[in-house]
Amino acid sequence: MASFRIGRIFGIPIELDLTFLLVLPLFAWIIGSQVEFWIDILGILPEATPSTGALTEGSTPWLLGLAAAVGLFVGVLLHELGHSVVALHYGLTIESIKLWLLGGVAQFTEMPEDWRQELAVAVAGPIVSVAVGVVSYVVFVALPADLPAARFVAGYLALMNVALAGFNMLPGFPMDGGRVLRALLARNRTHVRATEIAAAVGKGFAVLLGLLGLVAFDLIMIALAFFIYMGASGEAQQTALKAAFEGVTVRDIMTPAADLETVTQETTIADLLDRMLRERHVGYPVLQNGRFAGMVTLEDTQSVREVERDAYRVEDVMTEAGDVPTVRPDQPVMDALETMQEHGVGRIPVMTVDDELAGLISRTDLMMAFNIAQSGGSLGPIQTQERLLERP
Repeated sequence: MASFRIGRIFGIPIELDLTFLLVLPLFAWIIGSQVEFWIDILGILPEATPSTGALTEGSTPWLLGLAAAVGLFVGVLLHELGHSVVALHYGLTIESIKLWLLGGVAQFTEMPEDWRQELAVAVAGPIVSVAVGVVSYVVFVALPADLPAARFVAGYLALMNVALAGFNMLPGFPMDGGRVLRALLARNRTHVRATEIAAAVGKGFAVLLGLLGLVAFDLIMIALAFFIYMGASGEAQQTALKAAFEGVTVRDIMTPAADLETVTQETTIADLLDRMLRERHVGYPVLQNGRFAGMVTLEDTQSVREVERDAYRVEDVMTEAGDVPTVRPDQPVMDALETMQEHGVGRIPVMTVDDELAGLISRTDLMMAFNIAQSGGSLGPIQTQERLLERP
């Protein structure tokens, strides 16, 4: 989903996802339609609660809902800033803070592997939320009784920010509580093993939350459960890959240029598809006069009708060299994986500093190398005869 930047705080880009623009009015409507309910809830606070009549007439409930919803997301932003400021203290890089459908997320380039640092980063957000809740409560108490609308919003934010802190501390990795769990587990375990355990706990928590959402017919709860489950699975896999590929470069895994199957710009689409079928490749580097000119994939050919395949050539459908993501032979393998994920491609050419084609690395290469590492093998350069035929 697309997002747009609204500014920077401490040098960190703040972005709004388009889903945020959908969920904000939804939250405002939900809060506004439950004003009397929240007034009753505010009765658990020791101070007198706002008068119901003044807050349930005309458009007042909807204005209260909007103000409370905006305040709630400001609290979420402060929560993520809490994580980010502590991360900056440890020298970590934060790509952005994004507000979206399920709240907010601080997007780190990488999480710290030192358990003390991860613990500090993880607890910083909930601590900020509790602090915001305490300040909101102080404001709630200090406001005079003849300002019932302001007292309602302050009281609502006091409760919800504390509830936000408490919910985030549940062990649903990769939520804050799950990261705290991983940090504590990593005191006497490897980072990978601690991640595996925390991810398993997170998945179990997500399943329970999803079942509860189904029983309660709560779509937001179900979506949150899905997000937690996928996040736990993804981070566990990413951590295992990072550990397996530590010290491994692209050169160790790529197919060298001398062993590559290539095509030229003049190759017809019919011949290209015939080669794809025969050689079981779905992507080829395109060479022109011995130099890298671009990439062509099976997906590129889909726009050409069958009757026109003899007339169209690779140069008509390929992605030109300037638009193709590349890596260098001496880069870490994880850089290649991140580049593939960022651009949504299954293979990328490996280029020298002189822009000569040095080889090609694919997801198949990465997965095969990962399986070798998981089996206790050594990740030296993978020879051509050991490669899988198909490159997805």
